[in-house]
Amino acid sequence: MTHSQPHQHLNAVQQFLQQLQDNICKALEQADGGACFVEDAWQRPEGGGGKSRVLTGGKVFEQAGVNYSHVFGANMPASATAHRPELAGRSFNACGVSLVIHPNNPYLPTTHANVRFFIAEKDGETPVWWFGGGFDLTPFYPFEEDVVHWHKTAKAAVEPFGEQYYPDYKKWCDDYFYLKHRDETRGVGGLFFDDLNAPGFEQSFALMRAVGEAFVPAYLPIVEKRQATRFGDKERQFQLYRRGRYVEFNLVYDRGTLFGLQSGGRTESILMSLPPLVRWQYGFAPEVGSPEALLYERYLKPQDWLGVNR
Repeated sequence: MTHSQPHQHLNAVQQFLQQLQDNICKALEQADGGACFVEDAWQRPEGGGGKSRVLTGGKVFEQAGVNYSHVFGANMPASATAHRPELAGRSFNACGVSLVIHPNNPYLPTTHANVRFFIAEKDGETPVWWFGGGFDLTPFYPFEEDVVHWHKTAKAAVEPFGEQYYPDYKKWCDDYFYLKHRDETRGVGGLFFDDLNAPGFEQSFALMRAVGEAFVPAYLPIVEKRQATRFGDKERQFQLYRRGRYVEFNLVYDRGTLFGLQSGGRTESILMSLPPLVRWQYGFAPEVGSPEALLYERYLKPQDWLGVNR
């Protein structure tokens, strides 16, 4: 890719991302059947801006946020150069779509997805560009068939680009969405990738598109299957407690949250990922043999969900 080419491709990436935001919002509104997304367009003084769309108080979704942003500036934030120190001091261009969904029903998983494109530049040097993204699932009362469906959809999205992508990106997801201080994964994983540019621009962009477009068929069948499951206060309280892990991860470990805050992004949009209601409880331990205990024993550690018997 020549010096000018990344910016020639930036428009195509932005067009895809904005269409992806539209498509996902439409699908979620249809699935909810009650509330609609409200758009909040914003400008970043240092350069760029975005469109935050948030649905609250729905029939199915307590809160869902789907954000599009395009930001640029003179210096890469520290969170973006921590694992690539050679990029420190470069100017940057970054665009992406990020979403988080917190359903009402504890039998519906919380979920997150993100796809993004970066360009880092320095006078006299070739621009460095890459794609990143993925999606992951955080159930509170998991159904194994739902987890298998989620991973089958993830595998089908990336396998056409090479057999290594699903196992590599699945492991990357398990490793990334891991709460070291709790010694547990955030959920049952999915896909996570970053620094993707080796296959060239067209293939890298196509893989990012495939991941972005796989989110709705990965998630909505689970919503349709579980949204009418009856629950009581016990399940609701456990859901609120487990949402605390989501908050802990996003505020302690998540690079996207750090990048947004360090780059002077819009705080309300960045923290849209946090659940509207959450609780912590000192020394909580699930009852032996309970559905809550099964989450810890089976689902909060990496598993081969697509083993030979699938």
